[in-house]
Amino acid sequence: MKIPSIAISRLSVYARNLDLLDQKGVEVVSSVRLADICGINPAQIRKDLAYFGQFGVRGVGYYVKELLFEIRRILGLDKEWRLGLVGVGNLGSSLLRHAQLVMNGNYTFVAGFDRKPKRIGLKVEGIEVAPLGDMNRLIREKGIEIGVIAAKPGWAQQAADMLVKAEVCGILNFSPIQLQCPADVFVENVDFSLKLDVLRYRLISAGSRPRIRSKSAA
Repeated sequence: MKIPSIAISRLSVYARNLDLLDQKGVEVVSSVRLADICGINPAQIRKDLAYFGQFGVRGVGYYVKELLFEIRRILGLDKEWRLGLVGVGNLGSSLLRHAQLVMNGNYTFVAGFDRKPKRIGLKVEGIEVAPLGDMNRLIREKGIEIGVIAAKPGWAQQAADMLVKAEVCGILNFSPIQLQCPADVFVENVDFSLKLDVLRYRLISAGSRPRIRSKSAA
């Protein structure tokens, strides 16, 4: 059974909010309450969880720790995933510096690669930037499982090809181009402009108008 990608994304949302509830000492949460916290319909939560088995107790709800454990196991968050970054420019450097803020400790950058000679040998958050020619060796030595591409569009495909050659099967792509990869390589795209286009459309559809600050308020 093929599980929709959007359902997997929602599992991550459930896990984050269950973790917050667990930190607050909440032991049991109803599907209605969890749905309200996550901004999702209760029926959708039950449907998403049903892809993976039976969870919760009718008339009681979900045991927070138990459900969090199961979702983390399903998502592979019960282990550390090792990442290699390709492209250590402004965006790549920012990802390295703020990784712990956005990756919840389940993912760790262990290597960085770039093609610009002036960046080779630089250290960013303890990661020494290596040349592209070292990619195969370092990916094997460091056990890298996911490649993160923060390269410019002009060489993002080259970066993807090198990751595929090094037998990396998961790629997170920040470049605004559609990568061409084999069917057994999974690619997730992070495109800010697409998200902004969707947001802009919603604002226009809702009849929203930009708020113009007066000079006196500036």
